[in-house]
Amino acid sequence: MQGKTRKRLRIPLFLGLIVLAYWLFCLPDPLFPAPQSTQLLSTEGELLSARIAADGQWRMPAADSVSPKLLTAVVAYEDRRFYRHWGISLAGIARAIRDNWKAREIVSGGSTITMQVARMARGNRARTLVQKVVEGLWATRLEAKYSKEEILHLWLANAPFGGNVVGVEAAGRRYYGRSPADLSWAEAATLAVLPNSPALIHPGRARDALKTKRDLLLDDLVAIGKLAQAEAELAKLEPLPDKPNPLPRAADHLLERLRMTHGSGRYRSSLEAALQRQVTDLVRRHQSQLAGSQIHNVAAMVTEVASGRVLAYVGNAPDLAPAHAPAVDIITASRSPGSLLKPILYGLALEQGMLTPRQFLKDVPTNFSDFHPSNFYRDFDGVVPADEALARSLNIPFVFLLQDYGVAPFHASLRDYGFHQLTQKPGHYGLSLILGGGEISMEEIQSWWLGMARQQRFFHERQGQYVRQDFAPPTLLHATTRPPLANLEPTATNIGAGAGYLTLEALTTLNRPDETGAEQRFNSHRRIAWKTGTSFGFRDAWAAGCTPDHVVSVWAGNADGEGRAGLVGVKAAAPLLFQIFRLLEERPTEGPIWFERPWDDLREVNTCELSGLLASPDCPHKREWIPRLGERAPSCRFHQRIFTDPDQRWQVRQDCAEGQVLPTSWFQLPSRQAHFYRQRHPNYHHPPPWHPSCTNQSVGNAVMQFIYPSKGGALSPSKNWLGESEGIFFELAHEKPETKVYWHLNEKYLGETSTFHSLAVQIPAGRHQISVVDEYGNRLEKAVLVK
Repeated sequence: MQGKTRKRLRIPLFLGLIVLAYWLFCLPDPLFPAPQSTQLLSTEGELLSARIAADGQWRMPAADSVSPKLLTAVVAYEDRRFYRHWGISLAGIARAIRDNWKAREIVSGGSTITMQVARMARGNRARTLVQKVVEGLWATRLEAKYSKEEILHLWLANAPFGGNVVGVEAAGRRYYGRSPADLSWAEAATLAVLPNSPALIHPGRARDALKTKRDLLLDDLVAIGKLAQAEAELAKLEPLPDKPNPLPRAADHLLERLRMTHGSGRYRSSLEAALQRQVTDLVRRHQSQLAGSQIHNVAAMVTEVASGRVLAYVGNAPDLAPAHAPAVDIITASRSPGSLLKPILYGLALEQGMLTPRQFLKDVPTNFSDFHPSNFYRDFDGVVPADEALARSLNIPFVFLLQDYGVAPFHASLRDYGFHQLTQKPGHYGLSLILGGGEISMEEIQSWWLGMARQQRFFHERQGQYVRQDFAPPTLLHATTRPPLANLEPTATNIGAGAGYLTLEALTTLNRPDETGAEQRFNSHRRIAWKTGTSFGFRDAWAAGCTPDHVVSVWAGNADGEGRAGLVGVKAAAPLLFQIFRLLEERPTEGPIWFERPWDDLREVNTCELSGLLASPDCPHKREWIPRLGERAPSCRFHQRIFTDPDQRWQVRQDCAEGQVLPTSWFQLPSRQAHFYRQRHPNYHHPPPWHPSCTNQSVGNAVMQFIYPSKGGALSPSKNWLGESEGIFFELAHEKPETKVYWHLNEKYLGETSTFHSLAVQIPAGRHQISVVDEYGNRLEKAVLVK
């Protein structure tokens, strides 16, 4: 008998073990694997934008906080014994059996909130007896694994609320336009009854039935002592929601960027909701003005200097037609920077002691092998102070500066600063790198400006030390901070505080030329360092700048790269930049009016008043602050001591002078540079001509220089519009333009010129010698190759 008894017990025991094993491992991980919507919140917690889940449902991540009114209403309506049972309510099952028997149909399932969570986790399968048993097992397992609060929040996050709205977070946003943490009693009661009859939420579908259910729940809350009668009567007067509200779309491009990078979910960004809306509105209005010129895309970004956080992020103009690529996030897109990189080269050259702020840079027509740069305005200064060349964004002076600094070191510094779009080797870009020959993103240039502003603002607080992370991309999320005094280092990232300060100083002029060369003036109550850029072919217009409080960058153009006449930084981007800065001036600030001069990283020296170089003994000089290493910059070579007769009519030498000889310091430029310089500076005077008794061939190069051709290389005849050859064009600069100059080719006389020293000559292919002699006997020769 005992053997038979054991055999009989084996089957129940085996079945019991199976049930126990199923019970232990029945819950999947994750419990709810369905795809979620993506939410982007402002730093204050306001919803800025949302993206529907992959299955077409508004299924948002569980709410961070839920109104206690909603929790009370849900428990009162769905499961009053929720806090007293272990997942299954025998009293609830008995009540359901009674109600169904009386109604002669299934009107109640007797499910607890925990069992409903189990049913939702299992895909809302048909309500059969077997399914009820399984749901009961799952419910008890849920009770063993989760707290009551966790189970209730699982219900709230996954219950259906009508249409494609799932979860109380989506329901609160869609029906009431706010978080479920901020619901009234009427709103809480409405949402509590909806999962039981989600179809009632739609307009025109038994709205009276929904109101009746809500009001009965409010009466029940009064009956159980959770709500005062007066509050319930007031709550009944509140209207039902008409229809689902459209969700805001204030920062769609940032939301999509975070979704693609990190997946679906809720992201609390660093954006300030009010400022985001204001900047978006400015971008919308600015784009509408540009649209008449067939310029369709505009982007803008605002960063706070003190925290390094992005406050506004408009990746593209809102409400664009599909044909204009509204989904493209310009902030992360690769675009040609035009002249935006010039401040970086200027600062690097200052830091290395290669340059002083006002030092003359050459500005004459020049060819660099197969690279033929020109200034935007198609004219030349001869020489121009470096800070003025930066403010005016002259191209040729900065090509010369890059040639001196080196493309490879400049490329390395840009990569060090985080310009990772420059993926090719330095030789691929060559000297065109300074004029937009590579590509960058708005976020990269924003990061550089942010680093420079933080470096200046905290220099004294850091006691002359630096933080490399200043130049990291600005932070996009609320929880991410960038303390100004963490990870201090003794040396700077390429550009120190002294050179950086002088760079920003050079960029504070509010008068900037447009594409015609005419001055445009921008107004601001505060000092702003700013720079524009225009890419080749008028495809990109940029403006970027900073104050001690904020960094702003703007881009305008067409996302497909199509160029437009007039698409230049000063006209298409700078106006929006200043509109945003004027908006920011209304905000309270803790920053200084302007950056304090970094005294420890600067030296006061004598510089030449005219050339800006370190003063030589023959220079008129002024005191000026330069970077610490600037003391090794070259001395002025343009002031030379010459000797003249007492009336300064003639320049003489000791060996050919007649009478008294007077030493004089004279400012003299090379002839090619002087040719263009005096067109803008009528007070510029060449030294007196050599006395006839002192002239010879050796001084020819001092008074004359070829403008074209200026260097070696093969020449080809030019052609007119009929295709006829016009010969080889030669142009000469003479320190005294009115001087007669006699031209010879291979010692054969060609003719003479005066004032305008240019000549077109028909020359056969081959090697030739062009020579010129002025009326004083000065001679200049040049070998040319014609193909």
